[in-house]
Amino acid sequence: MRRPLIGALLITLVASVLEAQTLSQAPTVQVAPPRRSITAERLRDGERVLFDGLVTESFWQRAGSADNFIQQDPRNSEPATERTDVRIVYDDEALYIGATFYDSEPDRWLGYERRRDQTLAADDRFQWVLDPYLDGQNGYFFEINPSGLMGDGLISSTSVQNRNWDGIWDLRVRHTDIGWTVEIQIPFRTLNFDPGKTEWGINFQRTVRRKNEESFWNGWARNQTLRRLTTTGLLRGLENLAQGKGLDIRPYGVASASAEPGRNNPKTELDSNAGFDLFYSITPSLRANFTVNTDFAQTEVDQRQVNLTQYSLFFPERRTFFLEGAGNFDFSSVAQGGGGGGQVGFNAGGDTSIVPYFSRRIGLGEDEMPQKIDYGFQLTGQVGKADVGLLQVRTGAEEGVVGEDFTVVRVKRRMMTQSYVGALYTRRNPREAGASTLQTGGVDVRLATSRFRGSKNLFTTAFALWNTNPAGTGGNAAFGATVDYPNDRWNAGATFREVQEHFSPAVGFTLRNEYRRYNPYLNFSPRPANHPLIRRMGFTGDFNVWTDTNNSLLQRVVTLTVFQMDLHSQETLSVEVIPEYQRLDRPFKVGRDILLPRGADYSFVRYRVSAGTANRRKIAISPMVEWGGFYSGSRQRFALNTTFRFRPGVIVYLFNELNKIDLPEGRFTTRLYRLTPELQFNQFIAFVNMFQYDNVSGVFGWQSRFRWILTPGTDLYIVNTQNWLDDPLQNRFTPLDRRAATKFLYTFRF
Repeated sequence: MRRPLIGALLITLVASVLEAQTLSQAPTVQVAPPRRSITAERLRDGERVLFDGLVTESFWQRAGSADNFIQQDPRNSEPATERTDVRIVYDDEALYIGATFYDSEPDRWLGYERRRDQTLAADDRFQWVLDPYLDGQNGYFFEINPSGLMGDGLISSTSVQNRNWDGIWDLRVRHTDIGWTVEIQIPFRTLNFDPGKTEWGINFQRTVRRKNEESFWNGWARNQTLRRLTTTGLLRGLENLAQGKGLDIRPYGVASASAEPGRNNPKTELDSNAGFDLFYSITPSLRANFTVNTDFAQTEVDQRQVNLTQYSLFFPERRTFFLEGAGNFDFSSVAQGGGGGGQVGFNAGGDTSIVPYFSRRIGLGEDEMPQKIDYGFQLTGQVGKADVGLLQVRTGAEEGVVGEDFTVVRVKRRMMTQSYVGALYTRRNPREAGASTLQTGGVDVRLATSRFRGSKNLFTTAFALWNTNPAGTGGNAAFGATVDYPNDRWNAGATFREVQEHFSPAVGFTLRNEYRRYNPYLNFSPRPANHPLIRRMGFTGDFNVWTDTNNSLLQRVVTLTVFQMDLHSQETLSVEVIPEYQRLDRPFKVGRDILLPRGADYSFVRYRVSAGTANRRKIAISPMVEWGGFYSGSRQRFALNTTFRFRPGVIVYLFNELNKIDLPEGRFTTRLYRLTPELQFNQFIAFVNMFQYDNVSGVFGWQSRFRWILTPGTDLYIVNTQNWLDDPLQNRFTPLDRRAATKFLYTFRF
């Protein structure tokens, strides 16, 4: 495959995107129904929302109505089978949404989840997005269910959704003999917006889970999602909006007890700590966050994984400071999704093989142990037509760990409807004599349209990155490009990446160096017309080829989804065939005492069958079986996800995975178990336990996490974490460490 040919193809596709965007702005082209609108009603003097979940006050009737939802599935473009009515009012402080969800069988609602930010794969739900800038690229996502669960996230111009953002808002839910109703309060101080705009983008989606029915208020084509902000309707009538002084002060205190590793009565150390976060809206669209003496005692533990690849595992960020405004730092080298799926090659799912800014490099050591953060500063938001992000963090020196200063700068200049050009700079400076300051710089571009060939999605991204190389030997760059055609029925694309020998972003993540990757994929998902059982079929070819920088083959993985079936009842079944070739460019320690030599090459085929029952069921299972070749021998893999939903708020998640490896060089078996029982008393109080064990590390871990949201923005956490080592010499579990912490934080808003 020649790079000039790839370049010509990319140029042709880029030209197509530009042409499509130009056409989408032409007033004579109309490929979709007229954009719907809803008018918000300003409350009069003396009027206030009682906030009881009942949409009965007179001002709700004066407000405009968003109704007549249209099905996306199962009967695309037909009216929803259950009526939804949404109305919006506002005052000087907040935006209020009042919604009525009519149901012909009001006692059959599903709302198992109550804990904040849990996904709603099993429940009825109401979701909405806000695009306060009306730019089609940046916005807010919210969702609720009939049990009062609250979920939210940030939507960025790179189509990434940051579900870990926690905005300050509130709701009340009521169940009636016609369905259920809700009142929602979103303070203006929670949002960034342009006070000069009287119109925002808005859209709504309702899910009736027992019918497997999805309906939208505006734009219901199957190749769109709610998070595609270019298909929102309009929220009109917003006048004289303000954020007050735009100042939030969030002090917090932590008390903890921890024990040093040891077997015989380890010493317990008591500690206390305090700090604060300060949030200030410099302008209504530009927000600063300053943190002092930061402690992340409330952070959830990572879900443990067994690694049978040559490369490091990627774990997501979970710390709140780094998640605030995280979308402003997204870079297009991180592909979202990709081909047909399955764990292939370097990663599973999205391409995270080149991440130039990865916040887990800050304040966490190589062993993932927390390091002291003295202070941190973030600036995120919009300045004119640019999205900006600035991060400055200083970590403290303690127990032999060198203190460091970290800087990250990100700018994205929005173009046309859905496109941007951007730049990124990172800096890591150890505060130690003679240490080198490491820097990374890069540029990226995204050209996108949802009007290609009338109403199709087409996205093209390209990037280039460089980092300092103290040895001065060159080869310190990475670059690539992606073309995606993500649409219903046909989904296709191609990705190219090259990472040179000495590319190593100091505040980033890379799986390996000195390779090129070629990844074309094609998916065809027909929908049998009026079939009583089958909703959709799927057939996919996902081709991944890795070479060294001289184009000598290192690895080839072809994931063929030869059969995939989604039923109307929400059950699923898929069958995959995965031929693979690998030539090891370095020794690979596949097991504790098994080392495969550099230069050895292997060809083998794996087979995978996975299925799933409907998540809405009280007992839902998702088994997966995989077998076939594995390097010089064979591998059998069994995995099972089981969820027990005993009643709303009482849920148990169980996961176990077994790998049997049989090679001429040796045999071994890996086991991983994870048990997560949850008691979710309501949307404000939850008690979650996670138990994990794997026989590779031999560590049994337990974390219990109690969270009480006294009021939105005021939280109490009680967290206990303990680990034990499976000691074969003593034939028992011996304690490794334990830590208990209580954290209380309160938000003052001005």
